Amino acid sequence: MYAITGVTGKVGGALARSLLAEGLPVRAVLRDAAKAAEWRRRGCDVALAEMDDAASLASAFREAAGVFILPPSEFDPEPGFPEAMRVISAVTAALAEARPGKVVCLSTIGADAPHENLLTQRTLMEQALNGIGLPVTFLRPGWFLENALWDIPSARDEGVLRSFLQPADRPLPMVATQDVGRLAAVLLQENWIGTRVIELEGPVRVSPNDLARAFATVLERPVKVETVPRESWEQIFRSQGTQNPVPRIRMLDGFNEGWIEFRDQGRSAIKGTTTLDSVITNLVAASRSAT
Repeated sequence: MYAITGVTGKVGGALARSLLAEGLPVRAVLRDAAKAAEWRRRGCDVALAEMDDAASLASAFREAAGVFILPPSEFDPEPGFPEAMRVISAVTAALAEARPGKVVCLSTIGADAPHENLLTQRTLMEQALNGIGLPVTFLRPGWFLENALWDIPSARDEGVLRSFLQPADRPLPMVATQDVGRLAAVLLQENWIGTRVIELEGPVRVSPNDLARAFATVLERPVKVETVPRESWEQIFRSQGTQNPVPRIRMLDGFNEGWIEFRDQGRSAIKGTTTLDSVITNLVAASRSAT
């Protein structure tokens, strides 16, 4: 039995579907009982647990051959990342009690970055799970291509992609969430000793200009990149309701300045197969069907 947290999201869902397609038993770990019926129909065992509740997580992880940890993302953390620390404490305690056969934890590019930023939440999770005495794999994917979802309205309505990633012609390690889920399914079925780090990016690196080109093709209209001046970021983020924009700003700095990167610039990273064009096509199609 493989226990999968975050199963209702893109990565966790892709992982669970991959395991089910191979006829493997899956325990879907959910926080919302209303979403359990779908996964029961797919043939999953279901466990209800909150990611900051060690007791319910331990129950969900018990007797599992492998556990997939997908920590919730906090995009506006308080100083010191207390939200992440509550989850880390609960997950660590639950794994120490349940003692599953192995653990695959979704981490991120930049978990080894030299400066604190939004992704430090994953650094802290890695540090905690390093000490539990179980076989642990940290899966570090690049920037999710599906983040382009937020660019659809401006690309569609104005022909503009406003980019915080800059310069616009600089390719960055990006990857589709379905590639992340598929690789996680493979990793969960492997056997290893101790701790290992697996890096993952897409088949080619992607620049903001590449994103704009893909949108232009799918939307059948010109789309240009406008880079957002850094001096305006804090005001923009605060106007959107962000209370503590510094971690997000520093994450963007890390990508733009090059200190958020894979260990050898991705030369040894596993390469996914899902293309930028297919992701943008699917995102735009989904946005049209939702209107």
